[in-house]
Amino acid sequence: MLGVAADRETVARAVATWRADELEAAVVAAGGCAAAMRAAADWAAHPQGAAVAAEPLIAWTDAVDAPGAMGWSPAAGRPLAGVRVLDLTRVLAGPVATRFLAGYGADVLRLDPPGWDEPAVTPDVTLGKRCARLDLRAADGRRCFEVLLARADVLVHGYRSDALDRLGLDEAWRRAVRPGLVDVALDAYGWTGPWRARRGFDSLVQMSAGIAHAGMVRTGRDRPTPLPVQALDHATGYLAAAAALRGLRVRRDEGHGATVRLSLARTGALLVDGPAGRLDVDLAPPADADWSPVPERTAWGDVRRLRPAVSVAGVPQWWDRPASPLGSHDAAW
Repeated sequence: MLGVAADRETVARAVATWRADELEAAVVAAGGCAAAMRAAADWAAHPQGAAVAAEPLIAWTDAVDAPGAMGWSPAAGRPLAGVRVLDLTRVLAGPVATRFLAGYGADVLRLDPPGWDEPAVTPDVTLGKRCARLDLRAADGRRCFEVLLARADVLVHGYRSDALDRLGLDEAWRRAVRPGLVDVALDAYGWTGPWRARRGFDSLVQMSAGIAHAGMVRTGRDRPTPLPVQALDHATGYLAAAAALRGLRVRRDEGHGATVRLSLARTGALLVDGPAGRLDVDLAPPADADWSPVPERTAWGDVRRLRPAVSVAGVPQWWDRPASPLGSHDAAW
């Protein structure tokens, strides 16, 4: 988009000639991802910031559809055994949600398009899942997806809000294929407002929503300072998992599905509205108890995994399958 050589110094000189918001708009118009750093007050006054602030943290809609077949009932020790989860998500929020569901026994099948990979995080986010490839732009891929969806209990998808619609796989189609479906979707910038279909991810939302600016101010640095972790991703992932669990309970008790919508930006608003943390907290050094006691045998070798960040009292969390490369399984239940 800049029309210059792809090296840091040359790009920096070219970027310096732009206004930040104009550069942001130009990159997005060219099909890329970009976010200008804004202060929280600027984001609150922005049309998208205002739209996100008006959205619920978890937008819930009871589905008006025929009762779906539901042979599942929670069992002690492995409460999600028998639940089928179709996973159309990428780093990191959606995979965190489906990894959590897999940890309590759900059969999670992750679908990725041909050629896609995310090697930096695959060993972390594919734990407990089977990973297949499917081209939803091809007729045979769509037919296979229809067969898979017809037998799924939960669909978790994390593409832009209009992505499945543009493929002819909109919510009405999904509900016709699978009555009673618990349809959980998440995106970057929310489901209303002018940016509702904008590409984005955690680091960009932190820039837009005032988080990176607040970090810069509080630390006295001269550059954007985001959180030291992808907190919006992880928090939204756990919220999505909780929403999926509630959807399963509603379907079991009331006989209908649900549509659930979350976004990184709305989770960011929750974080910004909360109390400020301290910067002088000393973290405990790593200890052996932080790690799983048994090595996990993966395609990348034996690993020891950090213990789960979230637990449910009285119900152990464990995974039936080790992490595996994308595309290493068949697209079948």
